[in-house]
Amino acid sequence: MTISMHWHDWLALLAQYMLLSMMSISGAITTVPDMHRYLVDQKHWLTAAQLNSSVAIAQAAPGPNVLFVALMGWNVGLNASGGIGAGPHAWAMGLLGLAVTMVGIMLPSTALTYLATRWAHHNRTRREVRAFKQGMAPVVVGLLVATGWVLSNSNQSPDRPAWHVWLLTAMAGLIVWRTRIHLLWLLGAGALLGVLGFV
Repeated sequence: MTISMHWHDWLALLAQYMLLSMMSISGAITTVPDMHRYLVDQKHWLTAAQLNSSVAIAQAAPGPNVLFVALMGWNVGLNASGGIGAGPHAWAMGLLGLAVTMVGIMLPSTALTYLATRWAHHNRTRREVRAFKQGMAPVVVGLLVATGWVLSNSNQSPDRPAWHVWLLTAMAGLIVWRTRIHLLWLLGAGALLGVLGFV
């Protein structure tokens, strides 16, 4: 995939990720639906497969959850330079994409978190602070459900019914809710079911 990007496109990408940074409640993974809307549907800078692969690789790799943002930026940069086969120019553009998306997603939320944490620690006994913390729990759950919805829908093929995905989701949710099985076992089971072609 080859795309054309100018300096104003890079600034728009930075601005978009700075906005998403302020929405990334409970982590950047909750903003994947809007990343999909912007990068795949609106700008056509990534394919749905590239976005899904970025998320999957980063989730499987050890390290911070936010690595998928770096992979998305890397892929945008590669697409803007004609692909990995374009040589050093492709690597430079990939690094530019990586830097733009990572600075955008990290800078605003890090600054806000630092300031808000200091203030909340000072005022932790106030009723408003406790109410805010309790009120954010349903927002986080809703954003995570939206992320799962976008990732599963963009991974569906017409010849495979969607009920497999929803059955697996319901079973995993029930297991997490009612047992103390470690999430890594569920991830491993999901990977096995994917290899076997169930999902």
